[in-house]
This record gives sequence, C-alpha cells and structure tokens, in this order.
Amino acid sequence: MNIENIIADGVINAVQSLYNQTIDSKLVQVQETKKEFVGDATVVVFPLLKISKKSPDVTAQEIGLFLKENVAEVDGFNVIKGFLNIEVAASFWHRLFLGACQDERFGFVPVSSTSKKVMIEYSSPNTNKPLHLGHIRNNLLGYSVANLLIANGYQVTKVNLVNNRGIHICKSMLAWKLWGNNETPESSGMKGDHLVGKYYVLFSNHLKAQVKELIASGVKEDLAEKQAPLMLEAQEMLRKWEAGDADVHGLWNMMNSWVYAGFDETYRKLGVDFDKIYYESDTYLSGKETILEALKDGVCYQEEDSSVWIDMTNDGLDKKVLLRKDGTSVYMTQDIGTAQIRQKEFGFEKLVYVVGNEQDYHFKALFTILKKMKFPWSNDLYHLSYGMVELPEGKMKSREGTVVDADDLIDEMVDTARDTSKELGKLDGLSEEEAHKVFHTIALGALKYFILKVDPKKSMTFNPKESIDFNGNTGPFIQYTYARIQSVLRKAADAGLKPDNTPPLISFNRKEINLLILLAKFPQIVKDAGDAHSPALVANYTYDLAKEFNQFYHDYSIMNEPDEAVKAFRLTLAANVAKVLKNSFWLLGIDVPERM
Repeated sequence: MNIENIIADGVINAVQSLYNQTIDSKLVQVQETKKEFVGDATVVVFPLLKISKKSPDVTAQEIGLFLKENVAEVDGFNVIKGFLNIEVAASFWHRLFLGACQDERFGFVPVSSTSKKVMIEYSSPNTNKPLHLGHIRNNLLGYSVANLLIANGYQVTKVNLVNNRGIHICKSMLAWKLWGNNETPESSGMKGDHLVGKYYVLFSNHLKAQVKELIASGVKEDLAEKQAPLMLEAQEMLRKWEAGDADVHGLWNMMNSWVYAGFDETYRKLGVDFDKIYYESDTYLSGKETILEALKDGVCYQEEDSSVWIDMTNDGLDKKVLLRKDGTSVYMTQDIGTAQIRQKEFGFEKLVYVVGNEQDYHFKALFTILKKMKFPWSNDLYHLSYGMVELPEGKMKSREGTVVDADDLIDEMVDTARDTSKELGKLDGLSEEEAHKVFHTIALGALKYFILKVDPKKSMTFNPKESIDFNGNTGPFIQYTYARIQSVLRKAADAGLKPDNTPPLISFNRKEINLLILLAKFPQIVKDAGDAHSPALVANYTYDLAKEFNQFYHDYSIMNEPDEAVKAFRLTLAANVAKVLKNSFWLLGIDVPERM
C-alpha cells in the first residue's frame, strides 16, 4: 500500500475516534507536500470541518496528533494555515527501497500466458513516399506505448499496416512510367523510398500544371483536378491493378520492393520493430467481401451508380462510401478487412491504432461501422489520436516535397550530437569506435526524448538544436546522469565496493528522502502511463529523477563519505537511481551509454 492510502486510512480512523463520525474516503484528500514546506504528504482538512466543527488549524492539529500516535509510518507533522503536512518515517522509505534494490525489473508487472492480449498498430506508411518527421512521432509513440503495455503485464503484438495500394501509389507509378527513363535505386544512388517519393512529387507538379490549364479554359476549380488527364490516367491504372493487369502489377511489385527496403533501413536507424507487417493489398479483398455481405443484410445500401455506402447519420456521423462505383475500394474497405484478419489470427482483447488526430473522424466511422456489422470485438478498439509535429518554420506538405525526411533528420541529429559532445569535451578519453557509438546513442536519445516528453494529444514543434542539450529537460541530460552514476560505480568497484541489496537503515537527509520518494513512485508512474498510453508521464518523471539525483550529488559525496554505513547506502541509492533511469528509458525505446 502506498503512503497516500496509509495516511488516508489513518485520517478516516482519526475522524471516527475524535469526532465519532464515519466518513467516505472521497472526503479525504492527500497530496504531495509543496517543496517550500516540510513534509512528505499533505492532508487537506477543509472538507472535514463540518464534521469536526472546529477551526482548520485545530482540526489539523488533532488529526496530526492521532496519526503520529496511531500510524507507525507517521513520524511527525506540522500545520500551515489548515494544511496538515505529514513527515513519513524513514523506516517506511527504507522498506520500499529494499523492494526496489532486490528487483531488477522494479516497477514492471510480469507477463504470463493468461495476460490480456493487446495489439498495437503504428507506422502505417504509404509506399508513395519515404518516412518523414510525422512518421517518426508515430513510430516512437507506438513503440513506446507497446513497451509500456508490456511493462504493465500485457501480451503485446506490435503490427504495421503498409498502405501499398490505392490512387496515391498509382500516382508515383504513373509518374515513373511517364518520366522515369527506367531509373532505379542502383542507377540513381537514392534509397528506394526516396526515389519513389521523388516521382510522387513530380506527379503532383505536373497535375498542378494541368489543373491550372483547365481552370484557365473555363473548367470550375472544384472539377479541374477530377478532370485532369493525369488524374484520369492514375484512376485507370488503379482499376487495372484491381483487375489484376500483369503489367501494372509488375511495375507495382518493382517499385514497392524499393520502398520496403528503404523503410526497413529507416526502422533500423530508429530502433523500432514489428511482430508482423500487414499489407493493404492482402487485406482489402476481405473488406470487400464483408461489405458485400453487409449489403445483402441491409447494413449497407447501393446507389444507382453501383457505389456502396453506409448511413451513420443516426450515430452523429455521415454517410460513407465503402466501394466506389467502379468497384474499387477505399481506405475504409481495407481497415474493415484488416481488423477481421487480425482478430482471427491473434484473438486480441484490445486493438490500439496509433494514428494522427487528422484521422479522428475516420476511426469514429470505422468503429461505428464494425459495430453495425455486429462484430463482438468492435468495442475493443481504441484510437490513440496524437497531435501533429511541426517545425519552427511551420507545417510540412508531402505533395510539395517540403517534409523533413526521417533519414536526413537522423543524420543531422548524429552530426549535431558529435559537434556538441566534442565542444563540451564529453567524450574525451573514448576510442573513435566508442565515441561513434555514443554519438548515435545521444542523437537518438535526444530525438526520441524530445518527441515523447510531450503529451501525445498535443501538437508539438520539433527543434533539433534544442533537443541536444546536456542541461535541462532533454535526453542527453538524463543519459549523462546515468553515465555519471556508472562512473561512480566503476570507481567504487576499483575500491572493492559494490551496491548492497540490503542497505542499512540510516538517518536520511532531505535530499536522500526526496530520491527515495521518487524511486517509490516509479511503479505507479508505469501503471499510469500505460493506462493513459502516454510515454510523456515516464519521460518527465525520468527528468525529475535525474535532476533530483544531480542536486543530491552536488551537495553530498558518495566515495568520500567517511561514515561507511552512509557510503554503502548512498552507493546503493545511486545504483538504483541508475537502474530506474535505464528502465524508464527502455520504456521510451532509448538506450543509455555506460560512458560519456
């Protein structure tokens, strides 16, 4: 039981004993004591005044005396303007600390064969362009949430759905066919996904020119793009693809193979992976079959032009096309099919879609459609909607080729990490090979932490220069704190000392208690972050822990402490801070360097 619950139970008993009243636990408010006051937990007594019929200070004083006399974990108290500040006994923090010392997976819940099965989908790229900064947030968020769910005891399956078919793919294919001159990744020296993205932008540029000409000739602006020859040709290519045309499929297979290889390289750089990759080309047919069954059952309806729709107006949504008039599918088609296939293959008890908030309506519609189709697992779907990533100079646009390419950004981060580290002398004494590895660890840590420390629901601005800073709320600051502790532990080992899993109970100073309190919070932070699907809770906790340790280390010595019992305790405290920093960063998908 945590200290807040222990104190709350004590307050309930105090009210019963002092005022002969039984109260609901909701009346008891226990908060963390503000840093300017002495104490570890604060009881807000104002809701209890109607019962005590006494002033706030007197009520707080009486309850405080009761707690000190009757609750072993309460060592002392003080009253400030009606707030009861509780000082927790050192033995309580020591007992919790012993639990942390003896558990390498402290804060994590073991996964068992009976654990709930959760599937999490992230990345979901289109094969008409390379991964960009927006995809980076998606991948990092999805991978970290998967780790959080694993740490909370769930059986997790990480999946990716590659959108490898559709009109957007045909645009790149058509542009390459018209203007590619048989260019390949090998002949161009470009990564395959970059090469295909080049032709997507080229298509867009030629289409704009055609639209401009049509508008100039009198065609209305809202019809010009639909009537543009390039767009009509791309739609015909999509129709041929769905009809199984051999030439179109040959071109599609070749260009997609380039993209898959490019994606794999970027995923390796980012340090994310998947248990299974689905392809829209393999799942859309299942969706079409389901929609046609739903049409027979009256769940869907058909327009005169043969397109198939579903009416969700009674659900506060709109009417949605599920099959076009030419029989080709839309995004919703494959999402319906993919969900069914996944349920059959894995029997998930929850499916989390990590997709940006611009798709909020799509997922409301998808979940509503699946409920109307009476799939029993349709209530087990969740859209983790996250905000967009912008740069200091504004939004990115794929069709205009103004996005920040993921590969370029990673390379830039490594260069910045190298320059900053050398400038600060952080890697002095390391071999070239060791330094190169640390550059990458720092760069990826900076990138991942800067993105994950922001609440997923919020939009954010990514500034590469701000992210690589060895001071402040950054990945490198926390990595450096971990490396600093490892340096202390190596010095201790050289002196024949090592952390003790059963450290002695000593008279703790305030900064030691602050660290013990923070360590004790870690299991709850992991649970809360998992429940909220929010790595930001872990990231900001980790910064608080690193900052608190650095303040402690600034004021108190470890290796030069003359009292051997205190030295042993502080060495063990430092080792466990490092363990929690490392475990926290594992949750975020970030590595920690042993030397910096």
